[in-house]
Amino acid sequence: MKIALLGQFGSGNSGNDGSLEAMLGFLRGALPDANLLCVCSNPAAIRERFRLDVIGLRARRASVSRTRRWLESGLGRNFGRLVSLASILRIMGDVDVMVIPGTGILDDFQESPFGWPFIVYWWCLAARLRGARIAFVSIGAGPIRGALSRWFLTSAARMATYRSYRDDFSLRYVRGLGIDTAPDHRFPDLAFGLQAPAQSDAVRDRRKPATIGIGVMRYRGWERDHADAEAIYATYVEKIAEVARRLMDGGHDVRLFMGDTSDEKALGDILAALPETGSRGRLSVARTTSLQAVMDEVLKVDVAIVSRFHNLLCALKLNRPALSLGYAEKNDELMAAFDRAEFCQHIERFDVELVLRQVDMVLDELTAAENVIARHNTAIRAELVRQQNLLLAQVLVRRHGKTLPLVQDALR
Repeated sequence: MKIALLGQFGSGNSGNDGSLEAMLGFLRGALPDANLLCVCSNPAAIRERFRLDVIGLRARRASVSRTRRWLESGLGRNFGRLVSLASILRIMGDVDVMVIPGTGILDDFQESPFGWPFIVYWWCLAARLRGARIAFVSIGAGPIRGALSRWFLTSAARMATYRSYRDDFSLRYVRGLGIDTAPDHRFPDLAFGLQAPAQSDAVRDRRKPATIGIGVMRYRGWERDHADAEAIYATYVEKIAEVARRLMDGGHDVRLFMGDTSDEKALGDILAALPETGSRGRLSVARTTSLQAVMDEVLKVDVAIVSRFHNLLCALKLNRPALSLGYAEKNDELMAAFDRAEFCQHIERFDVELVLRQVDMVLDELTAAENVIARHNTAIRAELVRQQNLLLAQVLVRRHGKTLPLVQDALR
């Protein structure tokens, strides 16, 4: 069996790569003889890290002819897209299933229509035309604010054989796009299935000031070219720096970490805004570039203040209470699933005083909060296994024959 995995992998986003890692762990354990091919943003990085066959999003390998490059550059993007579709159709000829493993694949955060929305549509169209099954597994959906992006992503989702969503908001959002979700499923995010780092058996001394983790983000608004991007970013940096400073003034240690390589900029700007001396607490910095590294950091803190979805997931997965400063509904949904909805604010509107008060609230009930979160994690692990069994029974099977479906069926 040949399985293709499509996603924005190798681009520097630890959550995306963690979703791929979780799916690869499942597939390699359950189907050790399967031929796996990853279609991704950075084939070289993914090949090196995960040791599997890879190909770029335009279905290019290193040996693209000079003639083809000349034709594509000379005749423009539309010709290039047609050439790439022909290549994708060839690649998908022997693929049994194309899996989109997790990630917020059905939104247009920081995307133009001909970025990821078009890429997802193009590959789904090719897979459908070649008769491969398409599985959207534990994906996030919405919002999709651009009309053309919405058309591309809705069309792609319609072609799927199997769809499951990581939260109720995503399922409702896809239903609102006019897609029949009656046969669809709701299962936890794939990254909950990652191997957790070993936890120390040592009991944390609750008499000492707590350690607070802050997952920083280079947030500049939803749209890539947001008119107020600079102001939004500057306000975020100023407020996060104030939170960190006041926590340290109160005697707490603060650990800053990232969830994407692009967050390096925010990390530097926040550090520049903090005083070098004078605080009672200590400051440490981790340039985390994988979910495993994020989890290693989370184990060192008592409470996490985070914005990126998968940083939040890592905290909850390891039974650490968190405060969410999110930019989309996905954070609110995840927190609600752990009975922590009251600890959510929006990244563009969060109140520093409320953040500080809620840190104190969480610390006062730390053991009880950890126990509640742990109970939810037990249920999540069972749900992950249930989806794996469903995929093995209904989706990850060889197709019979190579008959192409009708073109109008693939375009419906």
